[in-house]
Amino acid sequence: MGEALRVLIADDHDDFRHGLEALLAAAPSIDVVGTASDGAMAVALSLDLQPDVILMDLHMPRLNGVEATARIVQSSPHIGVVVLTMMEDQESVFAAVRAGARGYLLKGARRAEITRAVAAVGAGEVIFGPGIADQVMAYFAAARARPAADAFPELTERERVVLGLIAEGKENGEIARQLSLSIKTVRNHASNIFAKLQVAHRAQAIVKARDAGLGQDF
Repeated sequence: MGEALRVLIADDHDDFRHGLEALLAAAPSIDVVGTASDGAMAVALSLDLQPDVILMDLHMPRLNGVEATARIVQSSPHIGVVVLTMMEDQESVFAAVRAGARGYLLKGARRAEITRAVAAVGAGEVIFGPGIADQVMAYFAAARARPAADAFPELTERERVVLGLIAEGKENGEIARQLSLSIKTVRNHASNIFAKLQVAHRAQAIVKARDAGLGQDF
């Protein structure tokens, strides 16, 4: 068994934060290394403690969860942020994804869902809770493969095509077949795209592409 995931909890509600701490502390693969009661404290502690995963509320004093997430991911992109909030509107979901969150759960989530999400994000995955996942998939499915003509000038033409297919929701294997490329080549293109766009993961790249007008109808 590998080392326990180091987790930081950020929530301004004391009872909820303590409940989360007890829940995660009971999981053998998770080590709660700190707690924060506001966004500014979450940023400071994350930079100091360098946890693997942060459970982040969105509505907090001093600094909201979206801005805290953006600051943390910008300075420590290896830290996986899982948003755990009451807010399920699309604006909040995608603001969190744009900021670099790798997961989004509602506070009504079952205990097993929360621990599973922490483990998944700690392993490098992106995870969305039920209902939230439906919103995300509907948003991504609206994308088309044609990149906007003036979008992302830092990308090569081939990278723009790959990004367009990523924005359509296609996985690397499907993109490789469509473009007659090896999966390794597509993976390299995707890594270059993420680096150039300064995004932490696939979901964030898709949102950024859509924001820039990628995939508008002809």
